[in-house]
Amino acid sequence: MRAEQLPRAIAALMMMARATGSISLLLFGFFLFNGAWQSVALFQSSSSRLLWNTGLSLLFFLQHSGMVRRSLWAWLAPWLPKYTHRAVYTIASGLVLTVVVLLWQPTGFLLVELQGTGRTLARVVFFLGIAGFAWSTLTLKHFDAFGISDLKARLKGTTPKPQPFSIQGPYRWVRHPFYLFTLLLIWSCPDLTADRLLFNIIWTAWIYIGARLEERDLIADFQEPYQRYQRCVPMLIPWKKPREVKADPTNRSR
Repeated sequence: MRAEQLPRAIAALMMMARATGSISLLLFGFFLFNGAWQSVALFQSSSSRLLWNTGLSLLFFLQHSGMVRRSLWAWLAPWLPKYTHRAVYTIASGLVLTVVVLLWQPTGFLLVELQGTGRTLARVVFFLGIAGFAWSTLTLKHFDAFGISDLKARLKGTTPKPQPFSIQGPYRWVRHPFYLFTLLLIWSCPDLTADRLLFNIIWTAWIYIGARLEERDLIADFQEPYQRYQRCVPMLIPWKKPREVKADPTNRSR
């Protein structure tokens, strides 16, 4: 690519990352809040629909977890410069998540339907999850949801400054607050259909497994400071009073 074409290409990549990320998150949020809707009827039987939904979920898990592996990006390095990796990841995740939401096949078989106070409490839990996301994002200060900070740095000819490994806000209660608040959103729908129960179970399992795998990389990055953090702070369930954990200022957060 010619040097004069690079700014336009980076700007287009930034726009795509913002668009796909924003649209997919809005669709997913509506899906979690209101349940699935049928955009396209692909199957008649409930069993076929549940199998299809399982396949959609596995597709997202494979993409989302597979593309965080450093070995994949090392293999793609000849074609994709490092400063594009996070934006490309956002675009791929957004596209696959949109496919999951739009092609999800509801069964219509209602298992549980909360009414009255129970329904109100479920909605309160959902919005507490949204508030938790905002709290976690504000705590990180320079949180880059769509992976465009590296692209901005490339345009400016600078190197992104790594954030220090700090333990503040919800990170004093659990090591993975974004996962915790996602679980609140997942399980707070007051109308539990067969397909929604399937979604809740397999996505909860994936979140737990994903957190375990992510911690391998965090230990490799931060070593003893993160292991000390593991010993003091629960992974997903805030079951004990937060303790003051000193972070090593020489280490970097991701």
